[in-house]
Amino acid sequence: MARIIGIDVPDKKRLEVALTYIYGIGRKLSNQVIAKLGLDPNMRAHQLTQDDVARINAVLQSDYIVEGDLRRQIQNNIKRLISIHCYRGIRHRLGLPVRGQRTRTNARTRKGKRKTVANKKK
Repeated sequence: MARIIGIDVPDKKRLEVALTYIYGIGRKLSNQVIAKLGLDPNMRAHQLTQDDVARINAVLQSDYIVEGDLRRQIQNNIKRLISIHCYRGIRHRLGLPVRGQRTRTNARTRKGKRKTVANKKK
């Protein structure tokens, strides 16, 4: 199993798909990296040589923000929003939807236990 930036990418998947197992890399970024290195997107991940893996590691670490650094950056952004008491920060602190979704129904499926939301007076 090839290990790229500390992540085991699946052997049987095509290289284009296998790179998407790294946090912060989607299909578009995966294709950019493959094109930059001149690799075949249809080859399987187990066909990578140690040299190819080292080149992929070098490109990802130098040109892109992925894995731990990206997670840290996102967490810092959320902490900043919470600390300045903006609307989005308050929503994050309360565990409610941040991007304008409705809360009367369907707001609790990904955020865990039920939270009371003030209802409209009738």
